[in-house]
Amino acid sequence: MALTKYERRIRIKSRIRKIVSGTEARPRLTVFRSNKEIYAQVVDDVSGVTISAASSRDKDISSAKATKIEVAKLVGKALAERALKAGVETIAFDRGGYLYHGRVKSLAEGAREAGLKF
Repeated sequence: MALTKYERRIRIKSRIRKIVSGTEARPRLTVFRSNKEIYAQVVDDVSGVTISAASSRDKDISSAKATKIEVAKLVGKALAERALKAGVETIAFDRGGYLYHGRVKSLAEGAREAGLKF
């Protein structure tokens, strides 16, 4: 039997997580997207701590009337600003099993524009 979309994404995600890991010097930016919302967080996997997080449900972002791709870019910018305040400049990008296009790509570009390096 063929894999469902969810099972396929979980397999891809596990392959990515074997390679990508966040440290204190270079934490991992992880992405989760649902049909309506998008969430991102910067994680230090060694100590198991979330350094900063942003989502499309944040008040300043959810009030913006924009397309989902534009909202994802705003989430990336907000996350980058919070991460820079916390002292993070370089990150490892974890796309979470999603293809690197559309909202995931837009979030990454927003984070790069705001100053994160990856």
